Amino acid sequence: MNHNEHHECDHHHNQEEMEMQMDKYHLALSKYNTTLSDEEIQAETASILEKHLEENNTLEVKKFLFHCIDLTTLKCTDSEQSVMKFTQHVNEFVDAYPNLDNVAAICVYPNMAEIVNDTLEADNVNIACVSGGFPSSQTFTEVKVAETAMALHTGADEIDIVMQVGKFLSGEYEEVCDEIEELKEICGDKHLKVILETGALANATNIKKASILSMYSGADFIKTSTGKEKPAATPEAALVMCKAIKEYFLETGRKVGFKPAGGLNTVHDALVYYTIVKETLGKEWLSNEYFRLGTSRLANLLLSDIVGKEVKFF
Repeated sequence: MNHNEHHECDHHHNQEEMEMQMDKYHLALSKYNTTLSDEEIQAETASILEKHLEENNTLEVKKFLFHCIDLTTLKCTDSEQSVMKFTQHVNEFVDAYPNLDNVAAICVYPNMAEIVNDTLEADNVNIACVSGGFPSSQTFTEVKVAETAMALHTGADEIDIVMQVGKFLSGEYEEVCDEIEELKEICGDKHLKVILETGALANATNIKKASILSMYSGADFIKTSTGKEKPAATPEAALVMCKAIKEYFLETGRKVGFKPAGGLNTVHDALVYYTIVKETLGKEWLSNEYFRLGTSRLANLLLSDIVGKEVKFF
């Protein structure tokens, strides 16, 4: 075999290797229907809500939704004092409303995990931290790893990261997936929630692909938005994500949670997402182990509806 033939052979081998690597992600995607029509998703969402929304407008559902809240403060003005006060409200809730289940988690920036951990006395309330260069995800993977590890070390039970949206839209699936895998490895048995920033993904096909790739890479939850970009959560994005979760579960047997966040401003909004989860994923997903709402505004509104008068508790 002369030198040129040798070279050809090597080149062919390298190409095969590259294709095999590329294929891992396209292969994962190929098991699912990822070519979706935005119009059809819109129509299906409208139909589900028209048929089922009203039946979920009950006291029991509102109590459940309150128990699914990730009570969130992510402001540049957050301070140790303000976060301590924020956490104390959750402690006080236990005595103020003994018959109601508390929020699911308190969600803060990573440098605030310790203060929440030191202040939180209420049982069964987790500490969630946004990490990994939140909200843009535009920093070095090494920084994301360090930030995530430090958040966990200082008390975080759950980590919310943002998928690398720019890389995803450029088709760089390997980089996107490798980073999620690496951060999940740091989390171990602590939950990793992956934010897709659905408003930036622009269409149902992208949302479906991003959902599948995030779950494939180890996400315990997929989440719509950071709340820092417009549009934030939409019912249509929720439907696509819930369909992806269901298909992924049927394919792998692994249950992944769903969290809408950003723009959840009214009790009606919460009922919309509840209805979509119930109708798409079924009762098995109706626990705060698999369903969360990222919001702070909604806590007082749901509470007011539950007790039947305006309450500004949080």
